[in-house]
Amino acid sequence: MTLQLTPLHPQFAAEASGIDLRQPLDPAQLRAINDAMDRHAVLVWRDQPLSGQQQVTLAKSFGPLDLGLKRLFKRPERLEDEHLLDISNVDVQGNVARRDSPKNLSNFANQLWHSDSSFQNPRATYSMLQGIVLPSWGGDTEFADLRAAYDALPERARAELEGLSAEHYALHTRILLGDEAYTDEQKKAIAPATWPLVQRHPGSGRKLLFVGVHAREVIGWPVAEGRMFLSDLLEHATQRQFVYTHKWRVGDLVMWDNRSTLHRGRRYDIAERRELRRTTIEDVPQAALQPA
Repeated sequence: MTLQLTPLHPQFAAEASGIDLRQPLDPAQLRAINDAMDRHAVLVWRDQPLSGQQQVTLAKSFGPLDLGLKRLFKRPERLEDEHLLDISNVDVQGNVARRDSPKNLSNFANQLWHSDSSFQNPRATYSMLQGIVLPSWGGDTEFADLRAAYDALPERARAELEGLSAEHYALHTRILLGDEAYTDEQKKAIAPATWPLVQRHPGSGRKLLFVGVHAREVIGWPVAEGRMFLSDLLEHATQRQFVYTHKWRVGDLVMWDNRSTLHRGRRYDIAERRELRRTTIEDVPQAALQPA
């Protein structure tokens, strides 16, 4: 089968069809999907409900899988494979979680603009999120194109950004939301990662503005000045003209590139059941990633 693409946004994102993701991908199909990701950064696959194992198998076609914050929290899980990340408001007993639960804290953190696992090295390349159970309203997922954001920067800002890097920290979003109940061991479990603010995407060759809410300081700057600068950059990168909003249907699988996009979930009634399932692919180690 041949990959077919229908653009969903003037800048990026496309609906993908023509390949059955439930079947093993051959080399030509893998190349086609990787090429499409380099171009569009977000692919939406409709009406392809995958079992948990099928989703894990699909994700492994693109590289080793990332556990993200599971390495830090080590909580009981309700899904059958540790590589399936339970993006839901459902507790381990299968009930809708209480409002102040750790599950909902994670959901609130997911409503901040971020790229998955930017707080670690190696970071994540692709993520795949499947819609299983959806609430009656809200719960959309928004994506922002960091390549278009860079292209729109004025020359003065591009010059200022050259050579600058930011430190990304795993617990920064949780602390922003008022959760500081972490032991010293937990705080040190995932060392901060440092990434250049301007990078060149290895697949497309396009420059991009690598920001997100996990970034907590600019290396070599006073903390306050750096955070204000990062806030301004994040505001720029998430302007409406750079954003695609995905309205979920059961059976959707959305695939995105964490190196060239940000994403966030949108608010919904957390008393209503919402279940999505994510797999994330780990990048090759980049101990000495060079700025673009």
